[in-house]
Amino acid sequence: MTNTNSASPRHKTIPVRVGNITIGGGAPIVVQTMTNTDTADVKATLRQALELAAAGAELVRITVDRDEAAKAVPYIREAMLDAGVDVPLVGDFHYIGHSLLKSHPACAQALAKYRINPGNVGFGDKKDARFAAMIETALENDKPVRIGVNWGSLDQSLLTRLMEENALRHKPHDARHVMHDAIVQSALLSAARAEELGMPASKIVISAKVSRLQDLISVYRLASQRSVYALHLGLTEAGMGDRGIVASSAGMGILLQEGIGDTIRVSLTPEPGGARAREVHVARELLQSMGLRAFAPQVSACPGCGRTTSEAFQELAANIQAYIRKRLPEWQTRYAGFEDLNVAVMGCIVNGPGESKHANIGISLPGTGEAPSAPVFIDGQKALTLRGDELSGQFEDILENYIARNYDLTDKADQD
Repeated sequence: MTNTNSASPRHKTIPVRVGNITIGGGAPIVVQTMTNTDTADVKATLRQALELAAAGAELVRITVDRDEAAKAVPYIREAMLDAGVDVPLVGDFHYIGHSLLKSHPACAQALAKYRINPGNVGFGDKKDARFAAMIETALENDKPVRIGVNWGSLDQSLLTRLMEENALRHKPHDARHVMHDAIVQSALLSAARAEELGMPASKIVISAKVSRLQDLISVYRLASQRSVYALHLGLTEAGMGDRGIVASSAGMGILLQEGIGDTIRVSLTPEPGGARAREVHVARELLQSMGLRAFAPQVSACPGCGRTTSEAFQELAANIQAYIRKRLPEWQTRYAGFEDLNVAVMGCIVNGPGESKHANIGISLPGTGEAPSAPVFIDGQKALTLRGDELSGQFEDILENYIARNYDLTDKADQD
């Protein structure tokens, strides 16, 4: 989808192909997430990966932390393909990634991308050799890499050197500024080393993750100024529930508005028993709310007030949202462009008719003391009035007919 909002032009980055997905280079911002199952448990990881893909994840990252996990990767990948799901799998490596990739070539081939944390590769000569080994394996298998720095596992030798250099300055920066510089330098120095080893920039994604919103903004602004590598955006630990959603949306929203970021992950701590797919839903809603991508028709609904003591508009909004989720898989196979559709469910006469006219399809339900009728507006014009207790079914028919009439691919093919 073309960016139709007032965000700044996208930061120019080099496109990176990851399986069937392109990150950067002006491609649509990619939504990704990560499983939280034991990768060695093939059934559990497969089940969750399929759930995340069904929710809309375009990349799924899995932990590869030991031999049993590495052995499981090709089976997970094959089972996903057998299920008709071609979402790329990304391997998350720390500490012993070099040996796992070397010992398990089937794993190295099955993965679409390797995530390397330069702070967890090793120290001194071992660090250089292990990092080189991972890059060489990526080159042998024609795989891109993400060089992902986390401030919780930052290269301490680099940070110490920068702190010492800063102390000698005539006007030293504060420690926070030096930390930001160290995070970005760690990513860029590692990326430069990967290029020296033969890895083209078109196979490098970088990330520089922190946990605090203001640090996130500062670090990624710095990274975007200093490089043209594709950028993976996100807080490393956003938190749980509303706090995590707000922090991720506020921080990434500012950067995305400035044109910074090529792929995003909303890292939420799941509620006990909660669905991992919530990360994906939040990321998609963020991009769609900002007008950067469109995934599904949007339902705008009245928040309610003393004029709307009935719950009818709340129930209708919930029913229409559920209906859209249910019908989305089939619509995606039959129609093009319907994702931009806007539906309004309003609760009384004050804003109801006006808001409904701004939507493609809108309904204004009667508020407290209003006549028991619900005018429906289609493309800004009053089309009909609904009455009775079965508004959901009637409105669903209107929505279905509108999509078929305006987005039917068969009709478009006939016209061509």
